[in-house]
Amino acid sequence: MTPYLLEIVTPERLVFSGQVTFVSVMAAEGAMGIAAHHMPLVTTLQIAPVKIQFPDAKEELVAVSGGFIEIHGTKVTILAETAELPEEIDIDRAFRAKERAEQRLADRSEYDFKRAELALRRALTRIEVGRSRE
Repeated sequence: MTPYLLEIVTPERLVFSGQVTFVSVMAAEGAMGIAAHHMPLVTTLQIAPVKIQFPDAKEELVAVSGGFIEIHGTKVTILAETAELPEEIDIDRAFRAKERAEQRLADRSEYDFKRAELALRRALTRIEVGRSRE
């Protein structure tokens, strides 16, 4: 597969920039795989891991909490609200956030259901990505 440039950017920093051969994301429309020379596209992203495949066939997950993906020729840019590499994730903290979100979902009267649901999705994404380094 032909390598292309992937950049993952948040408002605070450049999280990743490098040559990749394939990227899998969870777009608003569902799962999407991106190879070099994919048709140009801009779409929103769901809270989900982004799977990156490198030219040497190694793979890595990145925790992405929403945002947009822009695909243009041999460059793909992910503009994420937040993004974390596996080594940046505190798994214990992610589990605590998961437990808090589950408690909030169980007690609908006290917390906003949608906010708790999004918090749970972020925590589950962080746990999956954090565990990928094990």
